Amino acid sequence: MIRTRRATCYLLPPAACLLFSTLAPLAAGADPKLTDDDRIEILRGLMSEYATVKALLPRSKKPLPIDSTGQWDKQFWDQANREFGAAARVGDLVQITHLNIESDKIVFEINGGMKGANRGSWKDHVQVGIGGVNPVNRPQNSNSNAPGGTSIALLFNGPIPPIKADDIKKILAPVLNFDSQSATDNYFDKLPEPIQKAIKANKVIVGMDRDQVLLAIGKPRHKERNISSDGTETEDWIYGDPPGKITFVTFTGFKVTRIKEAYADIGGSTAPPLVAK
Repeated sequence: MIRTRRATCYLLPPAACLLFSTLAPLAAGADPKLTDDDRIEILRGLMSEYATVKALLPRSKKPLPIDSTGQWDKQFWDQANREFGAAARVGDLVQITHLNIESDKIVFEINGGMKGANRGSWKDHVQVGIGGVNPVNRPQNSNSNAPGGTSIALLFNGPIPPIKADDIKKILAPVLNFDSQSATDNYFDKLPEPIQKAIKANKVIVGMDRDQVLLAIGKPRHKERNISSDGTETEDWIYGDPPGKITFVTFTGFKVTRIKEAYADIGGSTAPPLVAK
């Protein structure tokens, strides 16, 4: 028997129906995958976002699993709550302080994660970063009353399909109600205009910090740290792979101080081969 999309939705939970409706047009394609642009959009739309808790969030050593249908393993969550206690109660305000996009899941750190909750108030040391790269402090909402932190893993049971930040918020709606005001948008809107333009154009300019570079052009292929004769420490983020254009983004402290482009193995090599991470 062939079912229409509408008929199929009646057989699914609301969150599953929503995800099905969002991703159904992709079914005709050949194995659609999350693109780099999708990843940047998710980071921009969810990094440092606030949400109101709708289901008790326990502290947990392992990320609390929630399926892409919006269903979660209540037995796992209850066991974590009995063992470690609550990270956030229903009605508490929490913040996504870090997220990591993997091949088949997205892991969200809430209020600094479980480790953050063990070092005094999470609001004292909450940080925002991408992929574990030198996180930087962001102003926090002093109205948050959550007692601790934890992490949540959104599971896709296969490669993550093309999906947007708003779709992810809808999937997480049974446990987290995201405020309509976006902390990420506020952060982006308050950046200097040249940096905003560079990020939108996927370019790096002098003066950017690490998060801004990641938002602009993503993760580097390789990183190198150097100390000059006068003791100045720099870090090079290297993009590209020979043969072709290699871009070196140099940080001194937390800011970009130099951008250099070279062409490897095209009419003479001017850039060293990259070392696999």
